Amino acid sequence: MTTTGDDGLVPEADGPQHATWTVGRAKAIRLDKWLGSRIPWMSRTAIQKLVQHEGVKINGRIGKASSKLHPGDVVDVVMPPPPTKELPAQELPLDIIHEDDALIVLNKQPDLIVHPARSHQSGTLINGLAWYFQHRGEGALSDVGADHARPGVVHRLDRFTSGVMVVAKNDTAHWKLGRQFEQRRTRKRYLALVHGDMDPLTDVLDMPLGKHPTVREKYAVRWDDTGKDAITIYRVRERYGDFTLVELEIRTGRTHQIRVHLSHRGWPIAGDDMYGGRALEVRDVMPAGSGMDRMQLLLDRQALHATMLGFTHPVSEEEVTFIAPLRGDLAAIVHALRARGDVHRPKVPGTELDLDVVIPEQTPPSEA
Repeated sequence: MTTTGDDGLVPEADGPQHATWTVGRAKAIRLDKWLGSRIPWMSRTAIQKLVQHEGVKINGRIGKASSKLHPGDVVDVVMPPPPTKELPAQELPLDIIHEDDALIVLNKQPDLIVHPARSHQSGTLINGLAWYFQHRGEGALSDVGADHARPGVVHRLDRFTSGVMVVAKNDTAHWKLGRQFEQRRTRKRYLALVHGDMDPLTDVLDMPLGKHPTVREKYAVRWDDTGKDAITIYRVRERYGDFTLVELEIRTGRTHQIRVHLSHRGWPIAGDDMYGGRALEVRDVMPAGSGMDRMQLLLDRQALHATMLGFTHPVSEEEVTFIAPLRGDLAAIVHALRARGDVHRPKVPGTELDLDVVIPEQTPPSEA
């Protein structure tokens, strides 16, 4: 398909897309930035790769991402198709904490992506919810975000972060909840297991965050003009000598905020190899004589769990709070560390999580 002019592109359903635009009123704008407004389903990085692989021509010549466009330039593009708006429904295990006519609250398991993206069109939380509403639940996901395969998604957790999430079931609830997240009126508490013995027992980590200067997937503390404000308050809950269980309150919601802040201070989250943590084996957490293979892997994801989420209900306007107990691997490791003895439980002001509630009875390691 070929589209001529300075309007948006309506691509075909599948297969490579061929489009030709004539630049209108642009004034010396970069090619990659200009294409970003016309190919909304591709990230700027993906567009830059497309240009790098000679998928874009300007006036018949191979373009560069930094090429400047001027009125009258003809831009010819061969690109991948957009992600489908059709959402395949898949039966997935869902731990539902609460559901009503406006929203559904879940305890997300680790290694679960929230919504479909270019490289993951199935097996996501949203695919599982689509099946749930077709076969078991009442209602549906909100239409907000449906054009980008993100219906109902008000906020997200990293793939390997577990814990409490809220998903909207109608547009009104979605917008009202989204506004609370945007205005930082939600209440969030996390638990993390970190390497090291944290000192002091509580502190405010007020360090701006931005894209890592050299590694595309990472974020970093940035004191230059690319850094955005990010505030994390930590409070130590249990100390095990070489590990610490810490309660975290976030005042902002930057990508990888907790992971970067803790790593920057020298306490990387266990299992978080992107930011200095390492996977945990039996020998790391269990006392000798446990009867298990000392080299058996217990945790190979970041030991971070979204434990509490509070907000104003979009319909009743009452303050509600939801708790997601620790599950599987992380719960088992905390119990194993406690079993070693020499556990210090300091009393730190400002904590909100009841550890007897959020860390259930011991889960056998074989079920972690």
